[in-house]
Parts: sequence; structure tokens; C-alpha cells
Amino acid sequence: MFVVGTAGHVDHGKSTLVQALTGIDPDRLQEEKDRGMTIDLGFAWLQLPGGNEVSIVDVPGHERFVNNMLAGVGGIDLALLVVAADESVMPQTREHLAILDLLQIPRGLVALTKTDLVEDDWLELVTADVEEVLESTKLEGSQIIPVSAMTGDGLPELIAAIESMLTETNPKKDVARPRLPIDRSFTITGFGTVVTGTLVDGSLEVGQEVELAVSGRTTRIRGLQTHRQKEEMAEPGTRVAANLIGVPHEEIHRGEVLTIPGWLRPTTAFDVHLRVIPDAPQSLRHNMFVTVHTGSSEAIARLRLLEGDRVEPGQTTWAQLKLETPLAVAKSDYFVIRSNLTTLGGGNIVDTHARRPRRNHLPTIERLETMEKGSDREILLKTIEMSEPSGFVDIVNRANLNPDMAKDELSGMGCEGLVVTLGNGAIRNGTRFYTSGGWTALGMRVRNALASYHEQFPLRPGSPKEELRSRINLTPQDFNDALPLLNEGGVTVESGSLVRLPDHKPSLSDTQEGSVTGYLKLLDSDPFSPPTDSPIDPEVLSLLDEQGRVVKVSETVVFSATAYQQMVGKISSHIRDEGEITVADVRDLLGTSRKYALALMDHMDHQRITRRVGDARVLR
Repeated sequence: MFVVGTAGHVDHGKSTLVQALTGIDPDRLQEEKDRGMTIDLGFAWLQLPGGNEVSIVDVPGHERFVNNMLAGVGGIDLALLVVAADESVMPQTREHLAILDLLQIPRGLVALTKTDLVEDDWLELVTADVEEVLESTKLEGSQIIPVSAMTGDGLPELIAAIESMLTETNPKKDVARPRLPIDRSFTITGFGTVVTGTLVDGSLEVGQEVELAVSGRTTRIRGLQTHRQKEEMAEPGTRVAANLIGVPHEEIHRGEVLTIPGWLRPTTAFDVHLRVIPDAPQSLRHNMFVTVHTGSSEAIARLRLLEGDRVEPGQTTWAQLKLETPLAVAKSDYFVIRSNLTTLGGGNIVDTHARRPRRNHLPTIERLETMEKGSDREILLKTIEMSEPSGFVDIVNRANLNPDMAKDELSGMGCEGLVVTLGNGAIRNGTRFYTSGGWTALGMRVRNALASYHEQFPLRPGSPKEELRSRINLTPQDFNDALPLLNEGGVTVESGSLVRLPDHKPSLSDTQEGSVTGYLKLLDSDPFSPPTDSPIDPEVLSLLDEQGRVVKVSETVVFSATAYQQMVGKISSHIRDEGEITVADVRDLLGTSRKYALALMDHMDHQRITRRVGDARVLR
């Protein structure tokens, strides 16, 4: 199903034409009927001769209601530009045409209305006038069809032209992430809250859990309608009315977006490719305030120009829009900016969650150019580069790609070495990725962090994992997933709770070796009751313990390795002969004091040589 949207100057007969085509009066407000002027969006539908139905969005033409026009025109497939034959091209004709051009509406027709009021010669002049104003726009060369809603002349030809053009129009893409930009919210007695909009990017089903993206509120779909007909499923490109459960309609405003939960995060800054319309009344300045229109939403924003301090009418530039209130948008969405009731320009969104930009920075511009026009693979790489490691869901959402397609592409990129996949290699929602360059940079950070640690503590066998993780600023999950790959790549060596560089080997200096020799002699002078006031550096002592040259059984008691083995042998023999041993027995057996005997037995328990039973120990 497709959506046709009207455009054109006030009083040029848009609503009258829609009613003549469909039999439905799109003016739903009493004020509109009283004033004879469309104020807000109107909706109707038309069954084409071939049997297909199309939705029609009728927009206001008055300059004071262009914001309402913008809320309805964004999701249309075919523009129906209406020009009254008795007045020809007028200010809002030009403005609406500029808006259609900025929003890249792919196809359009021109209906010359009120032909019953003019002569043929005048009609030829108006037709030439319209052809001229269409030049250099997306609608250049479009059919211009004279019609009269009063007499019916030209209506069959207009309907046939609409059907012919829509036959050649590609259906809306489906990236499995439905979005319904809400343009109306109201209540129906007995049913509750109903919201309407044009569905894009995916399907909605009755009973489905959904989320209001801006507010973050979740709800469920009670029912769906298209053209007042109940549907179990609504497809992309469809005008949809969704009946929601448990949400008061007063809490849902135009600009809210209905979608599936958990992916569409509102943003307060996005990078854009901006085109200033040739008829803009003035140049645009860096940091000026504008009103942003995208989808059905509207917000005040500060315009940050990335390539200079000004941009002139008719020029294009890269820019960032810093919003005062969050909007829920996706990459490649189109937007329009206005100021003082005047359209200034517009374009497409390239990065939805932008950081504060570096101005006049060539790499930033090159990245944005790739994000706009690059291949899916190039866009995925640039998206990952913006925040490494990047999670699969964030990558897909930020790049606005189909998840299955992105999964296949990332899998191939992994095989080719373009990306590194953390974890076990399987791509799931929680899987995180580095680009090959980002992974190399991480390896350098790890090497530098470990080199610094080894220089600071040359006698330690390695850095504690948690300290290394903190130094390279990774989350626990990312660190745990990355470490096996770093080990595999020869960047690190993991040993228990420690990590070291492959070539790191603790060693003592000649001076330290001299101190160690004297210390070992001191221990051997009274092997079972050695001095507890250690004259040696704690770092050296830890290394001796690690190397097995001494055994540190407590904070103060250290035995030589030879003495420790002798004591363990004596105690083990005693237990085998007697069945158990007490601390007092150990003291007497070794001819030492209770302090040494208790520290030794606690250590043997910890080493799982012995096990305590009451006041005695038995062999494990």
C-alpha cells in the first residue's frame, strides 16, 4: 500500500479535490469547516481502478500551518502538488515544493485545479508557469493534469496517472524495526486510546508489545485498522490506526514514535547533510537557533556548522543539530529546518547519536561522507569505529540496517580480518566488535599498560587482571572476552589471576642476589624457627616465594624451601603412624615454638595437605 500526500497554497482546492476523488471530506475539525480552510492534517483513501487502495494525507496550505503540513508529508510515496488555475503559482506553492524536494519525495504529479474558472489561453500560461517552477526540483518533468472538482473534468485522468506512477514505485523497505511516527492521538469510547501515522521500516501485529520511544513507556496493541478496516498485521507504507492498551491519549503527543521495545533511543544531537534552499532569505550562521521537523516531530535546535561560520542560499554543508528536546530518529531520515515561519533548508540524518563535533576537521567530514553514501560494509566499519567495542544491536540501529543482513556482512568481515568479534565468535544481540585498526590500537594499549606495570614492579610475575582492565578502561565483560584473543594473538600471557607480556621474566640484580644469599643463610641457621624480622625487600621475598626458593606460610613466618619440605615430611609421617597430630605435637616434633607450628599447620591446611578435625589435623 502507498500514501499520496497533497501540497500547495491555501485555497487552491486541495481538500475539495481529495473529496472529489474519494468521497471523503478530509477536513475533520469544525473550525476547518467554519473557516473553509484546512488547519491540520486530514486523511482519506482511494480505491484505484486496478483494485488497490491508496491512503491520502491532506495538508494545510496556509503559511501559519506549515508545521502541521510537515508532520504529515514525511512518509508519503507520491506528492500531489495542487495549483489553482485561476491564481497560478503562489508563495506556499514554492515553499511546499521546496519541502517536497528537501524530503526527497520520489515521485509527484501536479493537479491544476479550478479549470472550470479559466479560459484555455490562461490555462496554457499557468501550465508554463508551473513547468518553470518545477525546474531543478525532484518534480521536474512531472505530469501536469488540469482538473475540476466541481465538474469532474480530468479526475479519471488524474486517478489513472496516480495508479500508473504507484505501479512503478518501490514499496517501503522493511528492516524489521517498525516505526509509526504519531500524527494524531485520540480516544474512542469503548476502545480507549488510538494513535495514527504512516508505518515505516517494519510491520506491526495485534497483541504485540510496543514502546513509545520518546517517553520510554511500553504498551500493547489491542487492535489495528487501515482505512477503517480491522487488520491483524500492518505492513510498511501503510496508514495505520493502532488501539493501545493502558496509555491515556493525553499523554501521547504528535512527534512520539511507536515501535518495538529496546532499540530506538531518543537523541539530542545528530549529524546531517544540510542543503539550504535557493530562496532562503538569508545565509545560515553557526550556532543559530532553528526549528527542526522530521517525521511527525518538531523541536528547537542549535545549528552547528562543521565547515565554516556561514552557509549561503543554494549551498550544501555538513552540520550538527543540537536539540533542546529529545527526538526519536533513525539514520537516513529526512528533515527540514525553519525559522520565523520560513523554510530554510533540510537534508538527511547521517549519525543519530553524535558527539560534539570537531569543526573544519577533514577526517570528520570523510567519516560523514562514508556514513551517507558508503556501501553497507563501509557504513558498518565507520559505525563500529565511532564507539569501539560496539555492540551488535547498537551497530545495526545506528547504521539503520536489517539485522540479518548486518549479521551476514559482519560474519564475512570477520573472516576477512576487517573486524574482530569478541566472545566465542557467534554473533548475537550482545556480541561486540572492534575494527581491525581498533583491535590493533587496543593491543598497543595493553602492551603499553603492561610494560609500564613491569617497569614499576619488575620483580612481580605479572599484573593483576583487574588492574590491567582498569588501566585500559574496558568493562569487565569486554575485558573477559578480549583477553583470550589477546593471549591467542601473542600480545599477553595469562597465568591464573595475573597477566604479563610474553617476554617478561622477573630477575634479580647482582646486588639483590647478594642480599638473597645472605637471607637464605639466615633462614638455614635455625631452619624450623627462622627470624621473623625479614631484612629483605617484600618484592624480592614475593619473587623468592613465587620461584619456590622459600615458602611464606604467613605474613611474618618464612621458611626455606628445604626446611619446609623436611617439616612437611616429618608431620606426614607422624600422622600416618599416629592417625592425627596437634599443634602441640608439631611444636614438640620440630623443637620449635607454637607461633611457628600454628602458622605451618594453617598453611598446610590451605595447601590441602592436611585437614583440621577438632583440635587435631589429619592427612587429606
